[in-house]
Amino acid sequence: MNRVEIHENVLVAFDTVRAHKVRSALTVLGIVIGVTSVISVASIIQGLNGYVAARVEKMGSRTYFISRFSMSSGFGRVPEKIRKRKYLSPDYAPFIQEVCPSVESVTTFTGRPISPGQFGAEQANEIRYGAERVERIILRGVEPEIVKSIPLFAVAHGRAITRFDLDHSRPVVILGDAIAQSLFPSVDPLGKTVRLNGKLMEVIGVFEQDPGLFGTPGVDQIAAMPLTTFRKFYPETREFLIVFTAAKEADPALASNEVTEALRRLRRVPHQDENDFEIFSPDFLSSLWSQLTGALVLLTAVISSVGLLVGGIGVMNIMLISVTERTAEIGLRKAVGARQSDIRLQFLVEAMVLSVTGGLLGILGGGVISLLVRALIPNVPATLSYFWASAGVLISVGVGLFFGYYPASRAARLDPVVCLRYE
Repeated sequence: MNRVEIHENVLVAFDTVRAHKVRSALTVLGIVIGVTSVISVASIIQGLNGYVAARVEKMGSRTYFISRFSMSSGFGRVPEKIRKRKYLSPDYAPFIQEVCPSVESVTTFTGRPISPGQFGAEQANEIRYGAERVERIILRGVEPEIVKSIPLFAVAHGRAITRFDLDHSRPVVILGDAIAQSLFPSVDPLGKTVRLNGKLMEVIGVFEQDPGLFGTPGVDQIAAMPLTTFRKFYPETREFLIVFTAAKEADPALASNEVTEALRRLRRVPHQDENDFEIFSPDFLSSLWSQLTGALVLLTAVISSVGLLVGGIGVMNIMLISVTERTAEIGLRKAVGARQSDIRLQFLVEAMVLSVTGGLLGILGGGVISLLVRALIPNVPATLSYFWASAGVLISVGVGLFFGYYPASRAARLDPVVCLRYE
């Protein structure tokens, strides 16, 4: 079949669709639903994957955290063996910096958790300036190296905490952007004195804006003071986290191994015993997210498969009806020399026109949904990609070929003499 014949078959297919608008619309509805669900979910997941990856990069792709507890300990009761582990000490940081050549920087920070090891559940903190008040802020005691180890703590206005602040336990504080906006809506916060949990503190800086990940608290809700000042105000603090960054020219795995060996020596862990501390990187966010999206993709595949199956059955049904309605036409075409391959291709083209029409409508629907999600929920940056748009077209073509082949073959095998006598 040449190009002219293919063009004529496509035009005949569109004429058939236009002649039975309601029937055609109901036929492609399942394909529209299936492709729309695939495109919309894929767009949302792709946007979120980029968002999570950017977040991990901003936290420091070569940054590792050391804790007494694993990241999952905050989601349930901590086993007694882990609760009995020795506390980490701020004195570990200088030792790690000295004996680990693959480590670029090491720092210690702490907070006011409700219970040991659970930094996600903070004690109530309050900050005031004049008549303005902000509650439920996150309080952190940090060292100057925090900015180098965790890029999220970059200072946008003012200055960072210095070694002089740390050595003299100065009452200074850096505010998150949201806290600064609430306390100082119309004035410059630098140099102002605030009352943090009843203690007077001088504001020396404001962190760069960071609203957090998917609604969780970010740097915007943090107030940071020198670690020594924090320990002076809250001497009961015993829980510390240590952060280290692998040097750019070093293998991060090697840096992690060096720190592991240094900590085992410091904490006198017997050779045959397991570590009594945990080392993890921001990649745990990516791993957790991959598990969540994997389940979501599987669920979407099941739902879209049902829609595509229904749509495919609809295509097969309408093509079988079309074959019956056009039996005389088929006989006439065969009588004037049309081959079985010509008849088969004609009806396959018609089936693919139906399914591709549904696929294009599904892509359009998925694109509209992704735009609406992006506009209504800025934290979910849905992105429609060319890959998934192309996949939607290929899926719809495949549905047309698979479910249209049987009706097309049935039409091709009809006896022309019987067709011409058909009424």
